[in-house]
Amino acid sequence: MRTSMDYISVLVLCFSLLLILETATAIDTINTTQSIGDGQTLISADGTYVLGFFKPGESKSRYLGIWFGKISVVTAVWVANRETPLNDSSGVLRLTNEGSLVLLNSSGSIIWSSNTSRSPARNPVAQLLDSGNLVVKEEDDDILENSLWQSFEHPTDTLLPEMKQGWNKITGMDWSLTSWKSPDDPARGHFIDMLSPNGYPEIQVMEDSKVKYRSGPWNGLRFSGSNQLKQNTRYTFEFVYNENETFYRYHLVNNSMVWRLVISPEGDLQRFTWIDQTQSWLLFSTANTDNCERYALCGANGICSIQNSPMCDCLHGFVPKIRSDWEATDWSSGCVRRTPVNCSVDGFQKVSGVKLPQTNTSWFNKSMNLEECKYMCLKNCSCTAYSNLDIRDGGSGCLLWFGDLVDTRVFSQNEQDIYLRMAASELGNGDGAKVNDKSNTKKMIILSSVLSTGTLLLCLAMVLYIRNRKQRRNRKVSGGFERNSNSKLRKENLDLPLFDLYTLAAATMDFSEDSKLGEGGFGTVYKGTLKDGREIAVKRLSKFSRQGLDEFINEVKHIVELQHRNLVKLLGCCIERDEKMLVYEFLSNKSLDFFIFDETHRLQLDWPKRYNVIKGIARGLVYLHQDSRLRVIHRDLKASNVLLDHEMNPKISDFGLARSFGGNETEANTNKVVGTYGYISPEYASDGLYSTKSDVFSFGVLVLEIVSGNKNRGFSHPDHQLNLLGHAWRLFIEGKPSELISESIIESCNLFEVLRSIHVGLLCVQENPVDRPSMSYVVLMLGNEDALPQPKQPGFFTERDLIEVTYSSTQSKPFSANECSISLLEAR
Repeated sequence: MRTSMDYISVLVLCFSLLLILETATAIDTINTTQSIGDGQTLISADGTYVLGFFKPGESKSRYLGIWFGKISVVTAVWVANRETPLNDSSGVLRLTNEGSLVLLNSSGSIIWSSNTSRSPARNPVAQLLDSGNLVVKEEDDDILENSLWQSFEHPTDTLLPEMKQGWNKITGMDWSLTSWKSPDDPARGHFIDMLSPNGYPEIQVMEDSKVKYRSGPWNGLRFSGSNQLKQNTRYTFEFVYNENETFYRYHLVNNSMVWRLVISPEGDLQRFTWIDQTQSWLLFSTANTDNCERYALCGANGICSIQNSPMCDCLHGFVPKIRSDWEATDWSSGCVRRTPVNCSVDGFQKVSGVKLPQTNTSWFNKSMNLEECKYMCLKNCSCTAYSNLDIRDGGSGCLLWFGDLVDTRVFSQNEQDIYLRMAASELGNGDGAKVNDKSNTKKMIILSSVLSTGTLLLCLAMVLYIRNRKQRRNRKVSGGFERNSNSKLRKENLDLPLFDLYTLAAATMDFSEDSKLGEGGFGTVYKGTLKDGREIAVKRLSKFSRQGLDEFINEVKHIVELQHRNLVKLLGCCIERDEKMLVYEFLSNKSLDFFIFDETHRLQLDWPKRYNVIKGIARGLVYLHQDSRLRVIHRDLKASNVLLDHEMNPKISDFGLARSFGGNETEANTNKVVGTYGYISPEYASDGLYSTKSDVFSFGVLVLEIVSGNKNRGFSHPDHQLNLLGHAWRLFIEGKPSELISESIIESCNLFEVLRSIHVGLLCVQENPVDRPSMSYVVLMLGNEDALPQPKQPGFFTERDLIEVTYSSTQSKPFSANECSISLLEAR
């Protein structure tokens, strides 16, 4: 008869065998023949992380995600299908032969995909690493940089140790965190934690398009407004800024600790550590801890101190702009200078222990010392402050501010100093020199009264004169329409400056012919110069455009979210009565067509510059198609819509015809074909079907135009009736692609690069959109020397084909052979 101890021994043995069996069958890798279903998991080699299906909080939906494997509370750190939940437990994760992870629902439809497209995969596998990074790679290649795709490059709401927060300047890929909608819903919420792309980088938390919190710029030790980032025994942190990428990340000192940084559904940046004794998460630190962390609480040129009451004051030398508002504790109007500066005799006032002001319009130099920085600021009358970029070892580098100083606060234990530009009379004496002699005091009071009264009368006269002058000028500029506010735009809460008509008219000399840069169906573009010296390009939409106010606002809302080095930057906009204008950064070298199609100017664009242009356009399109928040189809990519900066770097412009997709949308259909014939893809021109592959076709046309120096439309050759695409295709299949090369670049060209560009261009203009590569694959093909697939026949390789398709699709008379742009603007 067995005793109870025998039964207990047997049970312990069985339980141990089950643990051994589970450990033996746990896997961290799958290949193309395997899959993960609901109830199955991938477990990293050390067991720290698990990938599988889970249900967040009280939700009834299922999601594919990654969570911590060694703690008792299921805490997701990454979610794949955050926008497309599963309604049941039928989800299956597979790896395709091309190297893409796909999530299938019960009907076998793809509801999420990793869209891996860096290169054709030979033997792909997906592996969950001990860092929590889900990686798709070639089976025998453990170099992380060579991976086909990785979840660390597509974060959700959590930053883990070793993850990067920032962006890649080569690919345009953005690594930012987006909050969940709620603890039960991992869909994108209203808050984004990002490293700002403008000026000198700093961390910003955005609520939709508005800044909620900013960290201050990196000062060599930490972000200047993040006192919680101090040296400690738990983790270290680093900030990297180089020509390839800019990012922040942290490293654990002890890898056995469990850490995470999360942006909460309420927009708070929080660091948590797991406590085994309590089996719960401990909030270790939070970024926005008090009211002084509220962005721009004290307005322009104000400074916040949590120790003071009231907490807002003006910076030295400044006074409240609207005194009554400040007395009512409304500081949003900010502060203005008490004494205007005089560029020739100004000095600087040192302010110590501060979080530096916002740096989105700053300028910086890493090699200057503080004295050189002071001189640089002093000689530029628009410079309002300067500081060291790096405070280590006595300080180095230079950071300059222009215009108002926004979101400054006091940190008593902060080593950061800033030097404010001041009028000489304001330096070193607080509120100015005090007169103690009683007789002099009486005289000063009388003199001040007389001067004040005279000044007041003079100012009143000047105000009336300027008001009358503005009214006359506005009547001249806007054809008699009265000025009004941009109220509708303000209601949209766009984080974008709003220019008034008078300012833009003054900047462009009343939109004079001498200021005109170009003209098209959309309207006219003018060069302008603002009062602070900034050069701008003003796109004044035609009054006869069919685009309405709502569509215009919709366009602005899309453009303002696009930030990439190869996209033209939108600075602001204006709506006054029937005037609708967009204000862009001014690029001194005009557009690409000005160089490649002109006999004289084409000599200025040698092959290295052209190759850089090709790769830059490709990177910009990768960002639009893949890495921006919404998938954007440009729909009017052409040489005249690629602008060049002072270093001949390309920037894609004119998003008036663009459309954006959300979720898993990849294509759409329209009855109104818009764009420029010669660049429009066959499926779009004939059937109204457009997708990312429509832009790929336009890019292919552009590449062949850049190489040859000829336009696709209107191209002629004595031996045939083909257009440029047909001519390039004919030379390629005859083995003579080098004959396509423009004579102006023969001496400077790298033959391998040119021939490869022609090959890639022909792959992009293939008739069937399925055959065309994605833009991310195009970037890869341009950057390596691997063998390329053979292209198939291009679409629209004769002028006659294009005219026939256009005629049949529009039921109107064929247009002339001259290039024309259809500027019908539609709401997105």
